Amino acid sequence: MNEKIVVVALGHRALGTTLPEQKEATRATAKAVADLVEEGAKVVISHSNGPQVGMIHTAMNEFGKAHPDYTFAPMSVCSAMSQGYIGYDLQNSIRAELLSRGIYKPVSTVLTQVVIDPYDEAFAEPEKIIGRVLNEDEAEIEEEKGNFVTPCEGGYRRILAAPRPQRIVEFETIRTLTDAGQVVIAAGGGGIPVLEQGIQLHGASAIIEKDLAAGLMAEELNADTLMILTSVEKVSLNLGKDNEEFLDTISVQQAQEYIEANQFAPGSMLPKFEAGISFIEKGEGRRTVITDIAHAKDGYLEKTGTIIK
Repeated sequence: MNEKIVVVALGHRALGTTLPEQKEATRATAKAVADLVEEGAKVVISHSNGPQVGMIHTAMNEFGKAHPDYTFAPMSVCSAMSQGYIGYDLQNSIRAELLSRGIYKPVSTVLTQVVIDPYDEAFAEPEKIIGRVLNEDEAEIEEEKGNFVTPCEGGYRRILAAPRPQRIVEFETIRTLTDAGQVVIAAGGGGIPVLEQGIQLHGASAIIEKDLAAGLMAEELNADTLMILTSVEKVSLNLGKDNEEFLDTISVQQAQEYIEANQFAPGSMLPKFEAGISFIEKGEGRRTVITDIAHAKDGYLEKTGTIIK
């Protein structure tokens, strides 16, 4: 049987927020992944890391303040840490679920770096909030370091740019493991953002949209399906209004028209559609499925979900 490649982008609800929540949430995620494997798919997984990387960033930097002998952890390091511990819970949950079904298939986590453009316009307008609430003095210190902050209730929060992913550094590793039939977890949190300087890779203070990174990975793998698992079974037009309408199967042209009509929120549903459209346009016979964890299998079988093709 010629197995189809499915790249799955997991939203934060598939992972929980705290350590106990994450362990429990990954069990439900593992069932969805195992369902896809049973349908004959080669599965590659990307995932969100929003709450997790924020927790790590706060913990490491608070520790640095309390212990002057230790250095503060840059965002790239925090991103790498989040990939490791999310991947740890995911791969163990998926492995156990597969074994419970009599499926003997290795599961691997790849620490993944993603190259970004230092001149990306996103650096001029950072928007991703990270870390705890800061007081005025702490906010000034961050600005003196060259970081950006924004006012919020009770003080200030640090904000980061969300540049577009350009290239996945460990792609050949991901492809080799996928071709070998393993379930692969890669580009977690959108990947560790890095800048190329000669032969060196330097971590960047940024956060990459995980849906865009998943879309890029799907493009390079020549996947058949990009499956984006989020908080809703189907995407809505006119969300929360009297004329709210659920989307079933739509064309790329329709999806682009909805984007132009500002139907999808930036940083939320918009990058999902941008990733889905880009993926479909760069290959033949591709589709994007947007649904929730509970309906992953039915979405794959096109029984529900919002499907772009």
